[in-house]
Amino acid sequence: MKLAIMQPYFFPYIGYWQLINAVDKFVIYDDVSYIKRGWINRNNILVNGYPKLMNVRLKKVSQNKLINEIEVSQDLNYNNDLLKTIKESYSKAPFFESVFPIVELVINQHEKNLAKYLAFSIKEVCKYLCIDTEIIISSEISKYNELKGQDRILNICKLLSTDQYINAIGGRSLYSNQDFDLSGIELKFLKTLDIRYPQLIHNEFVPNLSILDVMMFNGPVQTNLMLSDYQLV
Repeated sequence: MKLAIMQPYFFPYIGYWQLINAVDKFVIYDDVSYIKRGWINRNNILVNGYPKLMNVRLKKVSQNKLINEIEVSQDLNYNNDLLKTIKESYSKAPFFESVFPIVELVINQHEKNLAKYLAFSIKEVCKYLCIDTEIIISSEISKYNELKGQDRILNICKLLSTDQYINAIGGRSLYSNQDFDLSGIELKFLKTLDIRYPQLIHNEFVPNLSILDVMMFNGPVQTNLMLSDYQLV
C-alpha cells in the first residue's frame, strides 16, 4: 500500500496533486503546528502575467497552534474581492467556466476550521481531476501524538500497513532511508518534471503557480495527464 502524508494547503501547485494521485491513501496532516508565512493558507495565481498571492484570511494566527486549531475569518467583503480578482485574472482562460464554480464553492463555504476548510477544497479538486485516492484526516487516526518528525510519520505508516511511503522532493532531508528500510517500508520522493502550457500571455511562462492556473488553462483531462509528469527518486 502506497501512502503520502502532507499538511493541507490552499489550492497548492500541481506537485501536491501528483503526490495524491501517486498513492493509495493520502493523509491530510492537520494536527501539526501551523507555519506562519508558509503556504498553508496562501498560494500564487497569475495576475497580468505575474505571480500574485491569494490568501485565506485567518483569525488569531499563531505557530503555537495546530493547523486544525486555526480559524478562518469568514470576511465576506474580503472573499468577494478575492473571487473578483480570480475572475478578472482568468475569465479569458479556456476552462474558466468549469473551474470557477469550484473556486466559488470553496471560498464561499461556511467552514471556520482551517483544516476542514482546506480538506474540503482538496476533495473538490480531486473530484474535478478524477483522483480517487482515499483521503484520511490525521487527527482522526489513533496514533502516538507525542512522537515528532519522522517517528510520527513512521507510526502512521505502520498503523496504515504501508509498504511504500512517498514524500515531496522538498522533504528529502527530513527522512532516513535506513530507518524506513528497518521498518520494512520503501521510501521514495516525488520530483515534478518541467511542466509548461500556454497561459494566454506574452510574458515568459510562470511555473509553480496554484493548481487553479493549471486547471484554468488545461481543463480536467489535460491536467489529469500532467499528474503523471514526475519521477520517483
